[in-house]
Amino acid sequence: MRETLVERKIREAIDEGQFEDLPHQGVRLPLVDDSAAGDWAQAYRMLRNAGAAPPWIESDKAVRALLDQRDRLLARAPRMSPGGAAAARRELVRLVDDVNVAIERVNVEAPTDRQHRRALDLDAELDRFDRARNERR
Repeated sequence: MRETLVERKIREAIDEGQFEDLPHQGVRLPLVDDSAAGDWAQAYRMLRNAGAAPPWIESDKAVRALLDQRDRLLARAPRMSPGGAAAARRELVRLVDDVNVAIERVNVEAPTDRQHRRALDLDAELDRFDRARNERR
């Protein structure tokens, strides 16, 4: 049986050790279940392999970062002076607005309703802040 050009190149590469130290050598390749991506599975794989994510996931990361800022502000609330609390309330109003704009973007970009987020209620967030402030007393 004759060796094809491709088979010869592979054999030569093996002989030269070019396939040593490859990731996952000697173990099963990890399989990524992207069945939830449906028709978008190929696009999802390409983005993942390029180190990127679909736009709605990147937008959701921005929402989570803003929510983390809100949570840190609420965690600091019990230790704030009255002047600091007034400034923090204004910051919370700005953050809630920014979060809601980011959530709107996620909801527009997300492929299905399952990925949608509910907007924050400003009054409820200000109540949370006031309750956190009262914990210090």
